[in-house]
Amino acid sequence: MTTTTNSDHAANGRAKQLPRSWSDRGGKLSAPRLTTAARRRKVPYLLLGVLLVLACTAAGVVVGTTVGDREQVLVLAGPVTVGHVLSSQDILQSSLAKGNDLGAIPADELPTVVGQPIAFSLPTGALLTRAVLGTPRVPPQGQAVVAVAVKPGQFPPDLSQGTRVAVIVIPGTNATGGTAPSAPLSWSATVTDVQSKPNDQNTVVALLLNEADARGLASVPAGQITLLAVNGGER
Repeated sequence: MTTTTNSDHAANGRAKQLPRSWSDRGGKLSAPRLTTAARRRKVPYLLLGVLLVLACTAAGVVVGTTVGDREQVLVLAGPVTVGHVLSSQDILQSSLAKGNDLGAIPADELPTVVGQPIAFSLPTGALLTRAVLGTPRVPPQGQAVVAVAVKPGQFPPDLSQGTRVAVIVIPGTNATGGTAPSAPLSWSATVTDVQSKPNDQNTVVALLLNEADARGLASVPAGQITLLAVNGGER
């Protein structure tokens, strides 16, 4: 017969409670460890965030400096042909990075550009430089320059470089004594130069026009040509 005493019951109770007490104690000890580990993991993320903010700030400063280091320059508002005299309506302003070595004309020099002839045919948006201004140097492809001699009354007295003209051939008597065709011929051209001498009644006008038209105009006898200043040069 086995006799169970109160002390045995107490011992058994403590034995049964021991795992729960040990578990509770283990839970209390593990909580600080988890908190410490979490804090350790948060520190690198905080440092990464700070570095990211600093990097973005530096990038913003660089971009702001680059964008700000620009200047306003002059460009063409539309296409122009060689010999065209620039007006303020032909020119726009555009932003360009400084130190580009393109020779762009600054926007504040616009007054020195207005009234200048274009030396080459240029498209819309072309950058204006001093090299593209001045007396036309070479005819563009497909065009030619022809010189005609005209007397007073056959051209406007204020004819100048860049003026768009209609070249009219007035029928007359040809070299063989026959009668020239009654229908007048007409071409559109741009004045590239005007030369006159004090002791000469003839004024020589250089005209830029389509190559085929230039060949036809060059074959016209002297004295049969009249120049009309026109707006736009349309035939």
